[in-house]
Amino acid sequence: MPAHTAYAKRFDAVLAHIDAHLDGDLSVAVLSRVASFSAYHFHRQFTGYVGVPVARYVQMMRLRGAARRLASQKRCTVLDAALDAGFDSPEAFSRAFKRAFGLTPSQFRRRPSWQVWSASFVIPHLSRKLSMQVQIIDFTETRIAKLEHHGAPGLLNASVRQFIEWRMQSGQSPVASSRTFGIPYSNPETTPPDSFRFAICGEMQEPVAPNSVGVCEDIIPGGRCAVIRHVGSPDHIGESIYPIYRDWLPGSGEELRDHPLFFHYLSVYPETPMEDWQTDIYVPLV
Repeated sequence: MPAHTAYAKRFDAVLAHIDAHLDGDLSVAVLSRVASFSAYHFHRQFTGYVGVPVARYVQMMRLRGAARRLASQKRCTVLDAALDAGFDSPEAFSRAFKRAFGLTPSQFRRRPSWQVWSASFVIPHLSRKLSMQVQIIDFTETRIAKLEHHGAPGLLNASVRQFIEWRMQSGQSPVASSRTFGIPYSNPETTPPDSFRFAICGEMQEPVAPNSVGVCEDIIPGGRCAVIRHVGSPDHIGESIYPIYRDWLPGSGEELRDHPLFFHYLSVYPETPMEDWQTDIYVPLV
């Protein structure tokens, strides 16, 4: 079976499982097992393939089911539909329903708009491909100094400044002669702000000296990686990440290693304007 067909078959199984178990446990842990993918990578793979995050897809499918029940079952109340769709209150359900269909649940029940219902959620056209130049390289194990950021992605720049100050004050991992990396341990688009983790890293040749900033030693493991270059602000790096999972990976015959992707920053700000920044994205492979 061609790799792309096998990949699509695994996600078709996930979508079928969601449709058949809308009132059950549709957590990432469960769905990643259905797909036979690592739970760590499943978020990005699902979003790349389907076009929206898994939680958003599940909610939309539950809302569509609720709309069917409201229109066809006279005894189904708005509260019943809300609870069946996994909402804690009819108020939250009504807000989400109106965002999805442009009508309140009661308005939809009185005059169902099946055209809106059918068009409310369309999976993006999966054959659309973006032009990508992906290289597969053997990355050499690299010793790093890292500072982990914990908390909202919007506060990440404050941690970056801390790491820059440590580099300058300590004289270790000098920017001019040491590579700079970033490791997202979680996806900012699908992770609650308080749970977001990101490591700001600098290449090291010697032990990290004791410090009060929280910088510690670690390694980026060696191994095969797919590499693609992102040009532009790192704030928009997702525009280069998702096509790897959506367009390149299904037909590549490759499998993901259970390790976070990581970034190698090739530019320095403000010497290089953000619109001209270059960042290499490394996706670890088996």
